[in-house]
Order: sequence, then structure tokens, then C-alpha cells
Amino acid sequence: MDNNQNKNSNDNKNKKNINGLLILVGWAVGLTILFNYLSAYSRQASTAATTHEIMYSEFLELVETDKVTEVVFTDGKLEITTEEGYVYTDEAGNAYDKDFTLFTMQLGSLDRDLITLLKDHGVDFTNPYVPQMSPVLEFMIVYILPIILLVGAFMLFMNLMAKRGGGIGGIGSVGKSNAKVYMEKTTGVTFSDVAGQDEAKESLVEIIDFLHNPGKYTAIGAKLPKGALLVGSPGTGKTLLAKAVAGEAGVPFFSISGSGFVEMFVGVGASRVRDLFQEAAKVAPCIIFIDEIDAIGKTRDSRFGGGNDEREQTLNQLLAEMDGFDPSKGIIVLAATNRPEVLDKALLRPGRFDRRITVDRPNLAGRLATLQVHTRKIRMAEDVDLNKIAQATAGCVGADLANTVNEAALRAVRQGRHAVNQEDLLASFEVVIAGAEKKGTVITEQEKKIIAYHEVGHALAAAKQKKAQPVTKITIVPHTEGTLGYTLHLPEEEKFLMSRDDILTEIRTLLAGRCAEELVFDTQTSGAANDIERATELARNLVARFGMSEKFGMMALGTVQSQYLDGGYSMNCAQETFALADKEVAALLQRCHDEARSLLEENREMLDKIAGYLFQKETITGSQMMAILEGRDPDKEEYYGVPAQTDGAVEPPAKHISIVSEPIPMPMVSGETPDGAEEGSEQPPEDGGEPPAQT
Repeated sequence: MDNNQNKNSNDNKNKKNINGLLILVGWAVGLTILFNYLSAYSRQASTAATTHEIMYSEFLELVETDKVTEVVFTDGKLEITTEEGYVYTDEAGNAYDKDFTLFTMQLGSLDRDLITLLKDHGVDFTNPYVPQMSPVLEFMIVYILPIILLVGAFMLFMNLMAKRGGGIGGIGSVGKSNAKVYMEKTTGVTFSDVAGQDEAKESLVEIIDFLHNPGKYTAIGAKLPKGALLVGSPGTGKTLLAKAVAGEAGVPFFSISGSGFVEMFVGVGASRVRDLFQEAAKVAPCIIFIDEIDAIGKTRDSRFGGGNDEREQTLNQLLAEMDGFDPSKGIIVLAATNRPEVLDKALLRPGRFDRRITVDRPNLAGRLATLQVHTRKIRMAEDVDLNKIAQATAGCVGADLANTVNEAALRAVRQGRHAVNQEDLLASFEVVIAGAEKKGTVITEQEKKIIAYHEVGHALAAAKQKKAQPVTKITIVPHTEGTLGYTLHLPEEEKFLMSRDDILTEIRTLLAGRCAEELVFDTQTSGAANDIERATELARNLVARFGMSEKFGMMALGTVQSQYLDGGYSMNCAQETFALADKEVAALLQRCHDEARSLLEENREMLDKIAGYLFQKETITGSQMMAILEGRDPDKEEYYGVPAQTDGAVEPPAKHISIVSEPIPMPMVSGETPDGAEEGSEQPPEDGGEPPAQT
């Protein structure tokens, strides 16, 4: 029975091959005839464009008038060469110069009187010999040889398509996967180079152990996971984790970006997916890493951006490969994305990506470990305290911390030092979040006063509220990120939840800058633009997302989109409800604004003192501000491990200020007269201008 089936299968295969060959021959014959016809037509057209026929009588007249120099007899045709400079003109008035060959047809057999006439007038004449080709050889060259060449070219083309996966993607190496292959240690990154992601490392270590020691897992019936999806914000270390897996696995590691599958031709991506898994199967056990998988794994629902034939074919092929390969071979697929919400549901189900590993922002311990990793090869000064740097960099991802350490090393070199100190690390952190100081910016004194009061308004509001984040630094020095000043708030401890009071406190702190402008200068400036945007976003989240509004209760009015990117959301409620929500947000902002202004009015004396000190120094720390509030000397406070800046031992906090050893007198407060001063001495400013945006 099996022999009959194999015989029938072979017969069918042979019939298909014969039919395919006959089709190729038919195409070759048709193309050959077409090419020969076009070639003959082209020759005739070319000849007609360079020759002109005349009457036999005209030819005799030209010979008798000595206008002909040569005549060539070819198959009853007389090709005439006229003398130099002669231009033949026909009855219609058309002129034919030396670029045209005149000809006429011979009358009957060769006329001996014509030969005599040509001799009498000195005309050269000849009948050239043209060797005759065998008709069989001519037929072979004109028809058989082109057919053979075309059939061979077609067969070569089909073989290439069969080897490369078919379709247009099979031409050459277009359909071949361009994944990079790493072997053990070749990435230069191991798990010892990754810090702050202990949970993610634990999941990946288990996968690697499964590859190395499958027996202890299969002994109790456990199956090898097929895939793991790394999800997190940009810069949290997803790709670094994948490289560490490559360094630790000891098995071949295929690395490719999701965009590497996509081409303009439909079918190329699917061909590359097939080739990638075929190559991986040859060297299994192995790991395949697809970075930015959302480039090909986006949902196929047309409502969410689907409908692309090439991407859908690539995704379908990836789904088929992940569902079809043998788990016993040990092929594991790792993928990374920061847009999991757009991925196709079929891609995320168990059996394809069995694990979803969240690579989140590191906590305090994670930041400290990350800083220790990135400073291993950096020469550090004795005053460096990484614990304080980790505390100051709350909310930063691993990439931010790596950039901070590198900027600190560059700053130390610029300052002429051979080691990185504490101040370098803090200054580089501020460069990362706010940019470098703009040394060429010219600010008027009035604008500088407004900026000082604006920033102190933020800081004082934070200091006078229980749930506010403490102020770390206040500066009115312009920076390259578009700010002419900023107030830096850093938390004392890690917080993962925000209460309603926390949000309202943050809104009041943000609006206090505008309140200070209104209170002191009786004006409003564009410097509060960024503050108002952030306060509005917080108020809208409180109403629409967090269910903390008294009017709407626990009703969710919006849906979060791009959680790991911008964190924005869209409103999904009726237009009337949307309008009511906007009114609720506006009322909430106005209430917080009034409360912030009342707070500053109650502490107007301290507002003037701190603003005057900031105006003199240009940059002060949160501890210096608290010293003023508590009646202590602000010049003796340190800043996250940086000692008090006295005797010029440390670089001044702002470029315009030179710290001297003499004590700086406390700025005057309204209604206060210093010893030895007269009444009416200069008081804090009472009018205002318009500064650029604050942070």
C-alpha cells in the first residue's frame, strides 16, 4: 500500500515537473519569436530612416551627368554613392544629403549597356560576395539557442525562489534573515552588569537554567517556556537584559529588531521569519531576541492601525513559527517593547509568550546598585556618597543613571581633576534633567527678580505643606532645556501611591509660582506655562482617572494609552460629561490657586527673605532655604554630601557669584530697618516683567 502511494506521489510529482517544463518552453518559444520579430522590425525601420529610393531613369540621368561615383549591386538592388557635395532633391522638394543612401531596383537581368555607361563615366561598381550560412545553423542560432537560454534562466530563477522562500523575497538574499548571531560572552555583558532589575533577572536566569539543565524540570513534567516578553519604559534596560542573557546562556543568541523584518515588498518579512527559525533550528538549543516587536506585532484589527498586508503576513508567519516549532529543541524567543497595549492578542497568549516580564524603574536600592555598576570603572573621590546620589535621582531609569555618571566624569575632566567628586555627580544629574547652564543669556534685573520670587513661591509652598516633597535646590540660572530657573523637589522616601491630599498638595505647589508673581508684582507672566500644564494634568487625572472627584465619584472618564511612554489617556465619556469634567477641573485648580496664595500671604516675610537671598546667590539649596526659615546661617548647610561652599574651596553654585569668606548680611524684609540704616532703604521689588518658562 505504501509503495503504491509513493509511486502515485512520484508520478504526480513527475507530471507536475513535465507540465512546468512545457510551460517554460512555451514561454521561451513565444519570447524568442517576439524578440526576432522586434529585431527584424527594428532593422527595417533603421534602414528606412537612412535610405531613399529613386527611379531607374533618375539613376541613369545621374550617371550621365557625372553625379555618381560608385554603384554596388546587391540582390537586384543598386546602391548609389553620389559625388561629394551633391544633394538630391525629389519632386516634392525634399532634399537628401550624404547621410542618406540612394538606391533603385535593377530592371531584369544585368544590362551590359549599363556596365558600358558606368565605364564611360568613370563610375566604380561591384557586386560583393556574401557567404551563405547553412539554413539549419541559422535556425539553431536564431530560434533554438535563445529558447535554451531562456529556459535555463527561468529554471535558475525558480530554484532561487524555492531556496529563499518564494515570492519576490526569494530573489538573492532579500528574504534571508539578517539577525546577528552571538555566542557565549561575545556581547561583553553578563548579569553582573545589570542591576536594579532583580525580578526580571530571576525569570531570565530560570529560562537559561532550563536550557542548560532541562532534566530537573522535565522530571516533574515541566515544559520549556517558548517565549518571554520584556515590557517597560524606554531606558529601563530591556535590551541590556537581552545582551546579558546572550552573555550568560552559553548557547547561540540571534538578535534582530522588529523593523528588520519589514520591507516594501509583500512576503519579504514572512520569508525572513521562516529563515530565522530555520537557522535557529539548526543550532538549537538557542535564543532568539526580537527588539521593538511592536513594529511587526501590532494588532491586526483595522480600528487600531491594522490592515498592512506586509506586516500582517509577517505577524502571521511569526505566530505560526512560535506555535509550530518543537519545544524539545530548546528554541526560546525573547522580545522587548514599550507598547504592549498595541500588540496582537494572539501573540500574547500562553504558548507563544508564556511570560511577561516587567522591567520597571528601579527603586532606591536598585538605583544604588545601578550606580555601583556604572562607577566600577570610574575613578571616584573619597567624598562620593552613592547613597545620597541614589536618593537624589528618584524616578530615573538605568539609562539616566549611566548618562549621569558619564557626564560627571566629563565634568571632572573639564575642571582639571583626576577623580569624580560628589558635586560632579549632582551637577551632572541636573544637566541630564535640565540641561547645561546658558552662559550667554542676558536677563534684565527686573526679570531676574520675578524669576526669583516665582521659584521661591514653589519652594515656600512645598516647605509649608506637610505632604509636599522637600525642596532640594532652587536656581534662577538659565539652562539649555528652555528654563530660566527651576525648583528641584526630591522625595525623602520611595512612594508608589498618591493620595488625594498628595495630589492637591502638588497642585498647590505648582500654582504657587504664579501666586508669588501676583502677590509681589501684581502681574502674571508666561513663566508659569509649564506649571499650569502639569497642574491641569494632575487635576484632570484626579477627576477622570483616580475616582477622587466629589461630583463624579469613582467613575472612570478616561482610558490610559501608552502606559510606558507618555502615559497619556483619552476621554471615553459623553460630551456633556466631558464638559462637566472640565468645569470640575477648573474649579479644583482655582481652589488650589486661592489656597496657595493665602499660604504665601501668611508667610510674606519669609518669601521676601528667601527671594532676596536667592537673588544674591542665584542658586541655593533646600537646606539653605530651611536654614533661613529656622533662623540659622544658610552658608553652613551642605547639599547631598557636598560641604558648605566657603573659602572658595568648591566651585560657586552659579557662574556670576564669587563666594567670599565675609558673612553676607540677611536681606531686608518689608518694614524692617537694619542697624545703622535709614528709613526708606531699598525694599523688595513691587513691579514686574515677564520671564520665560519655569520648571
